[in-house]
Amino acid sequence: MSWNTYYQRKHAIDAVLDSARRDPDRALDTIPSPFADAGELLAALQHKWLQQLGGRLEVALTDAERAPHGDRVEAVTSAWRRAAAANPALRAVLDHHAEHPALRAGATAENRLLATSAGLAEEFEPEHDATRVGQAFQQLLRASPPPAERRGRTGVLRKLLAPSR
Repeated sequence: MSWNTYYQRKHAIDAVLDSARRDPDRALDTIPSPFADAGELLAALQHKWLQQLGGRLEVALTDAERAPHGDRVEAVTSAWRRAAAANPALRAVLDHHAEHPALRAGATAENRLLATSAGLAEEFEPEHDATRVGQAFQQLLRASPPPAERRGRTGVLRKLLAPSR
């Protein structure tokens, strides 16, 4: 990718996110150049999200390792929430288009990243299992109240992860 293409893509993404701040449901009504279609644009937006999340995860996990009673689940929860709070338009567009086929691979990668980073799954586990754990964890962190109001999250997480009968 040339610098020219990089900056064209960056400006297009910025324009889409500006539009999303006004109306996330209509942010992709017009696909800006140089993107060929909504799938390509959504994949770029998801890449941006994973970069934002990944940076925050790295810092949070490093801090948790240094803390006397560091909690990886808390660190990952905090990192995800900080990334979402810092990127509300990006999160809104991705959430609105969550079922788009272009987002499947990235969503799977994000769920595995969350599960392994929180210590809820190991990297060598089957992809399906780690993805399922990450999905459950993400549902929980999206639905649970802020940290000061949270109690018994581990029990809720275990219920979400219980095998289907």
